[in-house]
Amino acid sequence: MNNLFAASATAGAVLSLLAYFLGMYLKRKTGWGFMNPLLIAIVLVIAVLLCARIDYDTYNASANYISWFLTPATVSLAVPLYQQLDRLKQNIKAILVSILAGCIASMGSVFALSLLFGFTHEQYVTFLPKSITTAIGMGVAQELGGITAITVAVIIVTGIFGNIIGEALCKALKITDPIATGLALGTSAHAIGTARAMELGETQGAMSSLAIVTSGIITVIFANFFAMLI
Repeated sequence: MNNLFAASATAGAVLSLLAYFLGMYLKRKTGWGFMNPLLIAIVLVIAVLLCARIDYDTYNASANYISWFLTPATVSLAVPLYQQLDRLKQNIKAILVSILAGCIASMGSVFALSLLFGFTHEQYVTFLPKSITTAIGMGVAQELGGITAITVAVIIVTGIFGNIIGEALCKALKITDPIATGLALGTSAHAIGTARAMELGETQGAMSSLAIVTSGIITVIFANFFAMLI
C-alpha cells in the first residue's frame, strides 16, 4: 500500500475525501454532535495509515492538494458577512469589543496553562494561536518559533471541540442572541466553528465569519506581546 500511495498523485486526497464524506453521512444519519465529519475523517485516515503501514510523508505528498483550497475557502466566508452588512454596522462597537475580549481570553488561558504546566517558550508559542484559522495560525507559530505541525493539530482539535459543544454551551449559559452565538463560535473555534454557525442560521454564520478574520488580525497583533511573557 505504501508503494501504491507513493506512485499515485491523488491517492491521499481520495482517501481524505472519502473519509470526510463518510463522516458527513454518519452525522446526517445519527444527528449526534460528536459525529463531527472532520473528526471522523481524521480517525479513519489515521487508522488506514496505521493498518496499511503507509508513512505520513508518502500520504501527505498525494494529499496536499486539498490544502490549496484552504485560503480561498476562508476568503469565501466574506460572502455571508456582506449579506449581513447592515446588521454589522448597527452593532460594530459591541462586535469588535466581543472579539477582542475573546482573543485575549484565548491567549490568556494559554499563558496561564503554560505557567501551570511549566511549558518552554517553544511549547507556549506553539499553542498560542490555537483559536484562529489554520492559514493564519501556522504563520504566527512559525514566526514566534513554535512547532508548526503541532499548532495545526491543536487548531483542528480546538475547532472540532468548539463545533461539538459550542451550541450546547451557549444554551447552557442562556446565550440566545444570534450575533453573540456566531461571534462566540467564530472567535473560539475559527472555520470549523463557523461551519456549525452557518447551520444555526444566516446571522450566526455571518458574525462567525467576521470573527474569524478579526480574531486572526487581533491575534497577529497581540501574539508578539504574549510571546514575550514566557
